[in-house]
Amino acid sequence: MHPHAPHGHPVYGHPGQGPGHPGQGPGGIRQDLTFLVQSRKRRDPVKLVPFIVVALVAVLTADVLLLAQPPQGEPDGPVAAHPTPRQTLLAERRPQKQTPVRTVRPVAPLRKLHKPNLFVLTRKPFTEAQLRKVSRLRGVRALELADAASITLDGKRVQTLAVDPSTFRAYTPKVTASSDALWQNVAAGDVAVSFVLGNDGGLSLHRQVRGPAGTMRIGAYATTGFGAVDAVVSKEVGRTLGLPRDNALIVSAPAADTAALRSRILKALPKGTQVASVNPVLSQPQQQTARNWPAGSFMTGEQVQVALRAAASKLGRPYVWGAEGPNTFDCSGLVQWAFAQAGVRMPRVTHQQWVTGPQVPLSQAQPGDLIFWRSDPTNPDYISHVAIYWGNGQMIQAPRTGDVVKISKVYTRNLAGVVRVSPVAAARVR
Repeated sequence: MHPHAPHGHPVYGHPGQGPGHPGQGPGGIRQDLTFLVQSRKRRDPVKLVPFIVVALVAVLTADVLLLAQPPQGEPDGPVAAHPTPRQTLLAERRPQKQTPVRTVRPVAPLRKLHKPNLFVLTRKPFTEAQLRKVSRLRGVRALELADAASITLDGKRVQTLAVDPSTFRAYTPKVTASSDALWQNVAAGDVAVSFVLGNDGGLSLHRQVRGPAGTMRIGAYATTGFGAVDAVVSKEVGRTLGLPRDNALIVSAPAADTAALRSRILKALPKGTQVASVNPVLSQPQQQTARNWPAGSFMTGEQVQVALRAAASKLGRPYVWGAEGPNTFDCSGLVQWAFAQAGVRMPRVTHQQWVTGPQVPLSQAQPGDLIFWRSDPTNPDYISHVAIYWGNGQMIQAPRTGDVVKISKVYTRNLAGVVRVSPVAAARVR
């Protein structure tokens, strides 16, 4: 990402609050923590009010890319929130002509983009001391708090992030961050779901779906760029859903070595802390061709056969979004389960499986290799589907909702590439 506004203008949290408390949420907690990083040069850094202690619900997180319709005359005052069930290809702003259900403050304008690099999850809410430790690590440019949990949405377990739209938008891709209408929808109570959950999981745009606290409107499609989060809601909605407070931290450190910074964060925070890279990148050995890898780097012939037999034993089992087996699967869940039967520890989601070994040409694919596609129109660079190469131009896959695990012909439309799995590399992906 590139800056969207001049330096020196940090994006603070809740708009419209009184002077002397810019960007502070309930209890005086600042949502955007850029000021912590900037305060290193000050003699009297701003203090945070201690956080409320709540229980952790484990989750990974998301970088969000959404489809939205540009606003038609953004109002200056509060916005009346109302659901609209009409289905279109874009997320539309909620109509304001009906009787207001609740009043929603306008989302603050975008000022500067921050490239997210690491996502940190703790067992308890972040404290002032912990935030200062992270902010003072070399290379850290900006921090953003969020609430993370797994919820049931339309009968599916969905990793969810509750955010302040005014500040979190700065950590998303530019096209997403720039959409006032999109973030106003989220602020008004909509849930933004990933394109994979929406398309493969059968959640159509603008549909009303069952959530933990009643029905929720699908207000936008949101492609996750890292981790496993497939839904984004506002902090206020997160409260009604029972999400824990301030247990997740997004770290922007674009000039730092991601792996080294991850290690330093783990040392600075309590045991049980999880730190995930936002955008997993190929290590130097993985950028080489397969023939340059050391002997013994890849699965043995026996391991490949076990994995293929395991996948084939599930032919005809239904696709279920988010399912990991043994009776239902999604595409990456089938890969993870089948390879586990061969003793290979695979990461859970497609874009993590994409970096489990070197890429090979499709013409040189061998049984057991993984084939990947980029089929998400909301983010053309995102790895959205995976299958296991079966041999003779065929693959075994779990395609989408309404389909089953099956062997089918390999197709090349939107093909991202072929990966030869290294068990050692796969085990290291975080």
